[in-house]
Amino acid sequence: MTSASVHDSRVDLSEPGEAVYRGKGYYGVEPRGFNATMRRALKGHPLSIWNRMRNARISRRRAPVERVFAVLKRVFHGGHMLVTTVPRVRVRLMFCLMCFNLIRLRGIM
Repeated sequence: MTSASVHDSRVDLSEPGEAVYRGKGYYGVEPRGFNATMRRALKGHPLSIWNRMRNARISRRRAPVERVFAVLKRVFHGGHMLVTTVPRVRVRLMFCLMCFNLIRLRGIM
């Protein structure tokens, strides 16, 4: 975890040779692994059909993980942390994730 002043594109946790599926916000930042970043249309340069199909493949791959973040943000109000230090954020996220796992377990049963 880092402080909020560090943008996510500056933190690269990928390993060399690993496929890195990322959204359009990381466009232009090269990872250490295989670059599977969604393409972004630039002003005056719309996306080609191949890039749109590529983005659809990447979004299907990312959807199960993004679902976890959506639940943490909407159900547990984890989108904005009111705690100020990294250890406190870590503890708050740990409890949010435990609650998420309990909800998933209830859904599976």
